Amino acid sequence: MIKPAKRVATQRQDVWSFVNEAAAKAPIQPIINMGQGFFGYNPPDFVIKAAKSVFDHVHCNQYAPTKGRPTLKAAIAKSYAASFGRAINPETEVVVTTGANEGMLSAFFTFLEPGDEVIVFEPFFDQYISNIQMPGAKVVVVKLHAPPMVAKHIVSSAEWTVNFDELKRAITKNTKMIVLNTPHNPLGKVFSAMELEQIGQICVENNLILLSDEVYDHLLYVDSVRPAALHREIAERTLTVGSAGKMFYATGWRVGWLIGPANLIKHVAAAHTRICYSSVSPLQEAVALSLNQADTNGFFDQAVVDMLSKVKRFTAVFDELSIPYTRPEGGYFVVANLKKIQFPDDYFFPPHVAARPRDFRLSYFLMNEVGVAAVPPSEFYLNEDAHLIEDCLRFSVCKTDEDLEEAKRRLRGLSQYIRAQ
Repeated sequence: MIKPAKRVATQRQDVWSFVNEAAAKAPIQPIINMGQGFFGYNPPDFVIKAAKSVFDHVHCNQYAPTKGRPTLKAAIAKSYAASFGRAINPETEVVVTTGANEGMLSAFFTFLEPGDEVIVFEPFFDQYISNIQMPGAKVVVVKLHAPPMVAKHIVSSAEWTVNFDELKRAITKNTKMIVLNTPHNPLGKVFSAMELEQIGQICVENNLILLSDEVYDHLLYVDSVRPAALHREIAERTLTVGSAGKMFYATGWRVGWLIGPANLIKHVAAAHTRICYSSVSPLQEAVALSLNQADTNGFFDQAVVDMLSKVKRFTAVFDELSIPYTRPEGGYFVVANLKKIQFPDDYFFPPHVAARPRDFRLSYFLMNEVGVAAVPPSEFYLNEDAHLIEDCLRFSVCKTDEDLEEAKRRLRGLSQYIRAQ
């Protein structure tokens, strides 16, 4: 028998396939899918019009330069300059990638050798783990410590905190990089300037790269600062990750980018070239046009208002049911603690569900009994730490208001399964 390499040999079903396949088979249809973070509505009209317009141009339908179309790199540099506190050179400090994920993979392949170590904060976006392991590096986890979640208690995502002594102890002679995610998936935490300063200073003192995944940076509900804007020594080792898919409600476009110092970006660009050569050309041009318009038409400000409204609209059902949840400071995810939900004693879970942590059973139960899909967040933890969050589910609120209201109506049906405390 031909065997795959160890890095892809796991037979365990990934969480995205689990949710989407179970949702498709659930008895209640159409299901309200609040699992994967795709939008339930189209990009705004000006973005759709930009996309339609570019296909008439021959050059847009041919290979883009490997580092990205000049128009998009210029638009990114212009759009980010204010929050960076300086001008950005579009030719040397920006590389366009096939989604943010490929950009991060390119960074990992660029700077990691077998035996190197990368620190990630737990919970983490699950894709980080496989991407770090692909070039043979080791993942080292530092926990974000959870506040107590009790009945009728709403927790701010800011209350999930880093123990900086633990972070310092996690660094060894093999540590090469720290991966940061702000706003955070799944918690919605926006790291404070003080937290970022400490993380950045640790990177400076230990000669580490800081990979800052900021794909939800256009959805901030609190004041924030970018790590790359703190001071020169931190900026010199920071790679900032962005995503047009998250920014413009178009996750299928797969247009992302990395911004950083020229001496780092040139090597990331070389890895990106070997991974996929160049990224989709016409949609790069569409994003360039959209970025230039969004910076002047108020789209980003309105996006914050609209998404925060969706967060408040949806979480009202948890207030009604006295189910604790984490209020996000950014992004569009809500983590709810469903420890109070009691399954019937004879409830049947398929073996592939029963073998996973409790949040997989919660997810399966919700899909089949109330017709709402949500992601089990234990997938964002190491196996041995799954118990820390197995009573929770992650809900994506980037859906239409009609779907959010229907989800709330269905979730009220959980009241019959809530056990007395």
